[in-house]
Amino acid sequence: MKKIRKIIQITFFILILLILILFLSRLILPTEIDDISPEIFCKKDLLKKSDILWVIPKFNDKPVSENKKWCDYILSLNKTIGLHGIYHNYYEFETTKDQEYLKEGINIFEECFKFTPKIFKAPQLTDSKENKKLVKENNLKLKGKFNQITHKVYHCDDSGLFSNRFIDFF
Repeated sequence: MKKIRKIIQITFFILILLILILFLSRLILPTEIDDISPEIFCKKDLLKKSDILWVIPKFNDKPVSENKKWCDYILSLNKTIGLHGIYHNYYEFETTKDQEYLKEGINIFEECFKFTPKIFKAPQLTDSKENKKLVKENNLKLKGKFNQITHKVYHCDDSGLFSNRFIDFF
């Protein structure tokens, strides 16, 4: 009986420690905002509070590069900018994509921001093994579910797991 009690205590301690580590990592690690596009309204203060902006290069079939004023504004924020899918269709990268598909988004991104993206996050965090390989072959660092758990991630349309109201609390 003492052994069981000791195991329960150790398990409880480890669980509390893991929760504390997760909380602290979310306090320290950069804040991110998903779904950045001229087609999606995003409050300026939310953009300014975020460290990483995840841009959809062709949302609603409209390339971000066609809106030079918006591109310049996003660049002026001096944030890390990542590629967030291409069209941001639901489960877009769950089905196998080819080089041409990914290159379309990269080219639009480059035309808008005048640099090549270094990080990539699939919409809904779903990507097939083939697409993970494709992303890595294009020298993009893939961010996924672990990143989403350890970082504070918000959405312009306030549709994430945590409300955007929490951005100042955590």
